[in-house]
Amino acid sequence: MSSSNVSLLPTLGQEGDHTSKLLRKSKESPFVPIGIAGFASVVAYGLYKMKTRGNKKMSVHFIHMRVAAQGCVVGAMTIGVLYSMYKEYVVKPREEKNALLHK
Repeated sequence: MSSSNVSLLPTLGQEGDHTSKLLRKSKESPFVPIGIAGFASVVAYGLYKMKTRGNKKMSVHFIHMRVAAQGCVVGAMTIGVLYSMYKEYVVKPREEKNALLHK
């Protein structure tokens, strides 16, 4: 074995980099954190309601919970894509047209 100074564990400085990267990405596409929050809330609600699921089997309850959580994430991603397409293909050409008219 060689005694190199390479650490396999993340250092404190790198963790700050990950946090700033997450914040930057959240500002670029705000619907991703919304999807994650929806996913977490559906899972939390499903776990809370697990005791009062009534006659329903546990596996069916988990399947319903998974489908609802995936629906939140896919819905947020779809809204995010539609919003970015709106900005790219509607707002940006309109601003370029207005800039040309005001020259």
